[in-house]
Amino acid sequence: MTGEPANVTDAEAEAIGPDKSLLLVDDDGPFLRRLARAMEVRGFTVDIAESVAEGLAKARQHTPKHAVIDMRLQDGNGLDVIEAIRERRDDTRIIVLTGYGNIATAVTAVKLGAIDYLAKPADADEVFAALTRKPGERAEVPENPMSADRVRWEHIQRVYEMCERNVSETARRLNMHRRTLQRILAKRAPR
Repeated sequence: MTGEPANVTDAEAEAIGPDKSLLLVDDDGPFLRRLARAMEVRGFTVDIAESVAEGLAKARQHTPKHAVIDMRLQDGNGLDVIEAIRERRDDTRIIVLTGYGNIATAVTAVKLGAIDYLAKPADADEVFAALTRKPGERAEVPENPMSADRVRWEHIQRVYEMCERNVSETARRLNMHRRTLQRILAKRAPR
């Protein structure tokens, strides 16, 4: 992409900054391409990857100033891409995006260097706002509190992460049958 798109406002261009490079890593092809187009329209220079391996290669080839990385990819964990980016560049603004949103993985992502964590389906406006939020600026508080099912899900995920993603140990600590836990972990987070 050469220059800036005609419809990029001065405020958008200023929020992005001089380095407009953005790496999007997600294994949901249609979502990835839609988000890439939306971010290009907002002024980013976008590169995409559909796997951890491809994301690692692109991050090492040209470490971006901005990145949006899906947590769970078919060939591994998006946290590996975050680590690879952080090894090369400490000023990259990284957003973790996932359909399996939970507090434990959000904490892990932030410890590795992500600045924000968005649950799918996040729209382009939410992603843009997260990428361009100034340091110290806070995200808006959600209007609705978590449901009881969501609180239970969060607790299970926290224990699962504490047990280093070991299903047997997690089931033992939660006093739950291993197969029941596997079924819960395979599902998306409740709203």
